[in-house]
Amino acid sequence: MAAAVHHKTVTVSDFRAPWSSTQGIAIPGEDFSGGSVGGMRMSSGQARERFAAARVARFATVSEAGAPHLVPVTFAVSGEVVVFAVDHKPKSTTALRRLRNIEANPAVCFLADGYDEDWSRLWWARADGVARVLTDPGERTEPVRWLRAKYPQYAARPPEHAVVSVLVHTWRGWQAAETP
Repeated sequence: MAAAVHHKTVTVSDFRAPWSSTQGIAIPGEDFSGGSVGGMRMSSGQARERFAAARVARFATVSEAGAPHLVPVTFAVSGEVVVFAVDHKPKSTTALRRLRNIEANPAVCFLADGYDEDWSRLWWARADGVARVLTDPGERTEPVRWLRAKYPQYAARPPEHAVVSVLVHTWRGWQAAETP
């Protein structure tokens, strides 16, 4: 018999208490009320540019049951569209949870970031959007071309499996200091 799972209702104050200002701990980029803690918010265009230049991002989906799922992906950006593919890198299956989650809930999020021991160089860029798995072979041609242009590994061996296209509706970003 499965045990019942009970979830505590979480409020903003639940998050603030452990990190009160008297303890001197700050979360880079934003506090839980949405205000800035330090650094600089990027414009939508800056966030898109920084994101597009990144080599890898984390891709988040949510299952039909509400379980989050996060995986690293290689990707390409064209305008307001981000694409990635299920490629030849070793996987247990090509019927991946991220694809099932997109079918159940197409609201997705990407996060790319830059970490440096010099924290004045920290940054992150996020893309929120709506995903769909491209099933028509004709729809895959252009996104695969974008991926091949960005990653030399795809030039020799283009992705043969599912291609996902995400129409981004929100670009957000933060950087620790203004870049010259």
